[in-house]
Amino acid sequence: MAKILVVDDDDLFRELLCTSVSRHGHTALGAGTLAQARRLLLGQAVDVVYLDVRLPDGSGTLALEELRAAPDPPEVIIVTGQGDPDGAELALRCGAWDYIEKPASVDRMTLPMLRALSYRTEKRRQRIPALPETSGIVGKSPRLAAILAQAGMAAASGVDVFITGETGTGKEIFARAIHASGSRAQGPFVVVDCTTLPGTLAESVLFGHERGSFTGADRKQSGLIEQADGGTLFLDEIGELPLPIQAKFLRVLQERSYRPVGGGQVRKSEFRLVAATNRDLAVMAGRGEFRQDLLYRLGAFCLELPPLRERDGDVQTLLSWRLGQNAARTGLPAPEPSPEYLELLLSHDWPGNVREFLQTVDMSLVSAQGEAMLLPQHLPLELRVRLMRGRVASRGFAALPNSKEDVLALPGPWREHRARLLEKAESDYFSALMAHTAGDAALASELSGLKTARLYELLGKHGLVKGRRGNG
Repeated sequence: MAKILVVDDDDLFRELLCTSVSRHGHTALGAGTLAQARRLLLGQAVDVVYLDVRLPDGSGTLALEELRAAPDPPEVIIVTGQGDPDGAELALRCGAWDYIEKPASVDRMTLPMLRALSYRTEKRRQRIPALPETSGIVGKSPRLAAILAQAGMAAASGVDVFITGETGTGKEIFARAIHASGSRAQGPFVVVDCTTLPGTLAESVLFGHERGSFTGADRKQSGLIEQADGGTLFLDEIGELPLPIQAKFLRVLQERSYRPVGGGQVRKSEFRLVAATNRDLAVMAGRGEFRQDLLYRLGAFCLELPPLRERDGDVQTLLSWRLGQNAARTGLPAPEPSPEYLELLLSHDWPGNVREFLQTVDMSLVSAQGEAMLLPQHLPLELRVRLMRGRVASRGFAALPNSKEDVLALPGPWREHRARLLEKAESDYFSALMAHTAGDAALASELSGLKTARLYELLGKHGLVKGRRGNG
């Protein structure tokens, strides 16, 4: 007997669905809000959740990621009274079992539950391996947990995998983890960086060549496809694969056979393909820059890695992990990140994702030189300038009037009003500048675009000089 949770603020709908669940011999639990659902889930595990999209205390679609991040996540069936194609796509990408629009018949509502329960029973019979803890994938956010679960299924299935994601999200790390968790773990893991394939020799690098097949081919050479036999072939940045090679590689994927350059004999190579890109191959295919048929062939099992800015809580987790790594390597105690340092890390959107984040932390550790606490001053100057410039711009002119009524309420001649207004704005700007730079004159000079001498002249004018402080 399974446990089914129905989360919907429509009392009548919730009761009808709970009654239907009970008639099928399962235990039905009802909740009208996300808060009530969370309380029910604290003390027990459930097998299936019916989840409304719009609830009084939040979005069911967003809560879906939270549910799917549990150690033994339930299957989630999204129900909504307002169908939305984008919402349906988001729900499915986040791991929803099904997406049902209200009103729907009782059979339409209960059939997905029965299918999901049958699937869970079969899944428990077949143990799906998790990715190894040594994979280097660090984080506990719901978005990352959902991708890790999908990657585990991909590893167990043995199918080809297509990984997309922004630069720095860890595509190669996921590829290596899938290889290490699958049936080909003892085989080779061969990396092909498609951005560095030489145009005239790309075919030879991939397929190999026979002696004398072209000028300079003084001996027989095996290609990367042959080297991947029995293991995994990882094509990194496959969007950069030359178009003439794409057609030949498509045949390799279909038949797992190839012909070396200058060779007459067809050879076999049984490999699992993991391909990755940070580009939109569908757009490229529309422009004729990527083969549509190869794109279809790659899409058997897709993993879309989330950017770091969408991984709630993982900045802190990654920071703690990196500091621990450094402490183990150096034998020194890990420094404590100050609240101001952590605040700056959390306020950045990390366009370079995990790669950029870890490089930034490493640079902070070098700058700190064994100090007990990490401060904003230990961050790279370029990052501090970007973050501080945004803050000063948003707060430095807060005193300016922002409406016609504000201006008209200020009496006096225009010239006097203008002088007072500029004086106040100038004072507020430099006060905010020095507050946000913690008195760091070098950073303040960089942010304001003023030479140091002129900066101190203006600070003195507004009584803001408290002794000169540099960046070293």
